[in-house]
Amino acid sequence: MRMTLMLPAILAAVFCALPLCAEPQALTLQQAIDKTLQHNPQLHQFKFTQQRLLAERDVQSLKPGYQLGVELENVAGTGEARGLAGAELTVALSSVIELDNKAQWRAAVVDARLNTLDWQQQAQTLDVLAELTRNYINLLASQQELTLTEEAVELSEALLQSAEKRAASGALSDAEVMRAKAQLAQVQIGRDALLQRIERQKIAIARFWGDTSANFNVVAGNLFAFGQSRPFAELYQRLQQSPALTIFASERRLKDAEVRLAQSQNRADLSWQVGVRRYQASDDTGLTFGISVPLFAERRNSAAIEAALAERNNVEYRQQDSLLILHERLFDAYSQRQQFITSHQQLAQYVIPNLEQALDLTRDAYQRGRSNYQDWLNAQQELLQAKRQILETATAVLLSQATIEQLTAEPVTQ
Repeated sequence: MRMTLMLPAILAAVFCALPLCAEPQALTLQQAIDKTLQHNPQLHQFKFTQQRLLAERDVQSLKPGYQLGVELENVAGTGEARGLAGAELTVALSSVIELDNKAQWRAAVVDARLNTLDWQQQAQTLDVLAELTRNYINLLASQQELTLTEEAVELSEALLQSAEKRAASGALSDAEVMRAKAQLAQVQIGRDALLQRIERQKIAIARFWGDTSANFNVVAGNLFAFGQSRPFAELYQRLQQSPALTIFASERRLKDAEVRLAQSQNRADLSWQVGVRRYQASDDTGLTFGISVPLFAERRNSAAIEAALAERNNVEYRQQDSLLILHERLFDAYSQRQQFITSHQQLAQYVIPNLEQALDLTRDAYQRGRSNYQDWLNAQQELLQAKRQILETATAVLLSQATIEQLTAEPVTQ
């Protein structure tokens, strides 16, 4: 490919910034990308299409072939033409003289298809890597959620232990202990379900390079490293140069080549024939020569030219429509990224510190008998919910970032 694919560059750099990347069973994003580029079945299909087009180009570049014809006349008749007495045998060589460099224009059409295929491959590669990146981010988020779930298990165990102590001293009813046990069981059920989800997500990533099992334990990366985004105007400018839109320029060149090929058909080809004729009756031979030209070729070809011109003009409007759609997608992803970063910062700076302090105060009050079980449980759940929110916002930031990089084929951050 002529263009270096930049989609995973920034995310790969961010995800490999942690010491976790050094662990042998930790898969980095760059490793996943390399495996995908080498073994993904969708990307390897283009190689065979290219081989077919190259073979087609060789065929279309050929000049018209020759034909050898044999014609036998005046045989098996009556009178002088009885049997082979009056037979005339003609052996002729014929072909076509193409005018207006038709072979050149046919080859030009195939060349344009090859160029379009190149951009299609780049666009498809961006799509595949973007999907891989999104799967990678979701697995990274699930790993972080597992850490949060383990914290929830520890908090629930601490709550149960404290409840059992207070119940033993008569300060708490057995019903509250049962509720604490049920709460712990529910958290453990959630942890088991999350572990199964992580295994499914591993398989979903491994299939990008054709594996049916995951040979890694975890994926490496920092879910909370965002970086400074480029201005939207700069990203939009890069969008207009991305394969998703450049492919239209390539398609327009293909349609121009098809129009030129259709126009070349206005000049009718000349058919010629040269041969030798033998007269059986006189035992003489003579040369034959013939030439033919189709009539009204331009009139008969006008509809084909109009159809080719309509296809070419349609490309421009499809490009304009795609640009509007991609602009909307880019702006939506950019806006959401900014929104989620702001939410993430508010949660990290204000919400979670306050809830952590509130949980500590509620725990102390509960242990001193100044607060009830429900207050401690509510404080614990509010903190865990806020931590899930900050996890969700971080995931949304990186997913939006992956979409932007897919559209622009460039890193989002500077």
